[in-house]
Amino acid sequence: MKIFRKIFDFYLDGSIHVALSCFCLVRISQYQFNISKDFVMAYFAFFGTIVGYNFVKFVALFSDKQTKIQLKLKGILALSILSFLGVGFCFFQLQKSTQIIAIVFLIFTLLYTLPFFPNRKNARNWAGVKIYIVSLCWVGVTLVLPALNAKIPVAIDFFVQCTQRFILIFVLILIFEIIDLAKDDPYLQTVPQQIGLKRTKILGCGLLLIFCALEIFIQSSNFLSMSLIIAIVIAIVILLFLAFANETRSKYYTSFWVESIPILWCILLLLL
Repeated sequence: MKIFRKIFDFYLDGSIHVALSCFCLVRISQYQFNISKDFVMAYFAFFGTIVGYNFVKFVALFSDKQTKIQLKLKGILALSILSFLGVGFCFFQLQKSTQIIAIVFLIFTLLYTLPFFPNRKNARNWAGVKIYIVSLCWVGVTLVLPALNAKIPVAIDFFVQCTQRFILIFVLILIFEIIDLAKDDPYLQTVPQQIGLKRTKILGCGLLLIFCALEIFIQSSNFLSMSLIIAIVIAIVILLFLAFANETRSKYYTSFWVESIPILWCILLLLL
């Protein structure tokens, strides 16, 4: 059992699970836009997420020459290098316009990790903005880039779906911030730190209602569509995770279960 636990931890710590969630959100966007055969975009998001998340998590550790690199970290480094090759291959298969916007999101990732301005911390440590930067990046990678690569015309539905996706990611991050409330530096000014645990859950509940209302707007021509029913089910699942979130939950509550929600959404769409 110990070996399976190590494999599972490597799966999570190597950002494979969160990358799979990103892959599924891209596929959901492609389903919503009726894009059937653009797996390159989905694989670009998958490999890019592994590279981006591992870079954010481990760049400081690998740059510290006094830190002894353990076997697991060497494995994560090897995984990241292979994923970098994968994302590079996929990048050159994308439309030119998509490549330009993808570079913009790469700059956001670097800004999030590295201090670009003198005497300033990186964007990850800017008080109160982390949740907005991460949410915008996820909307860009999982919805804007797939639509752009498929040359989907920008219309009101596109902006509605961007808003809905932003709300989804925002609420999921709220759950992470609740779990990390005891560990986060007060300087970060996360949402639970600013408004408290109870109000954060009320905020998340209100945002999920808006999420469902936007789905009703998107599916207005087919009110009882299976997509609408699935979206409401996903909102209820997120609401349950939000309601039971607290500072004593283990890391698997968020790093596996909460990050599995996009995977569940994608599976339900494929099956039903």
